Amino acid sequence: MPTLYLIRHCSAAGQEPDAPLTEAGYAQSLLLRDFFCEIPIDRIISSDYTRAIASVTSLADAHQLQIEREPLLRERILSHEPLEDWLTPLRQSFIEPTFKLLDAESSQEATNRILQVVERAQSQHAATLLVTHGNLLALLLHHLDPQYDFETWRMMRNPDVYRLDFDGHNPVIEHIWPYK
Repeated sequence: MPTLYLIRHCSAAGQEPDAPLTEAGYAQSLLLRDFFCEIPIDRIISSDYTRAIASVTSLADAHQLQIEREPLLRERILSHEPLEDWLTPLRQSFIEPTFKLLDAESSQEATNRILQVVERAQSQHAATLLVTHGNLLALLLHHLDPQYDFETWRMMRNPDVYRLDFDGHNPVIEHIWPYK
């Protein structure tokens, strides 16, 4: 039975694709490395954004694994224009999955994107880390279990880690980071 570890990247200096980790984010990446030191990992698949890759580089080195860059794990595009009130449309997108702003991506479209990666990883029967972004991760969790909703996204931290096991057709989700 495959296990997926769903990771939200560490603290970054911005939202741009090339935004680096902050000093605190780099320290968080070392804590992630240490957290996973005794956990067997077979694959690491990450968003190709700099902050996602940097979040697991030391972890990949410690496990002697390559990071597979996957554009499907990029952050969801809520809007191409800066929004003064972006929380309202974000909240709406959890309630109404087909809702989207002009030329942006609906929750359903983003969820379908990450599900492609999950299905491929699940078929490998390996312990895999999927490294992505907060909104996309929250949408996946919401798809798998509706109890994970907009408030789940609001409570997420950088980094954040969920363990996803598949028991037949029913996913079992466990929030394993930050340390409790």
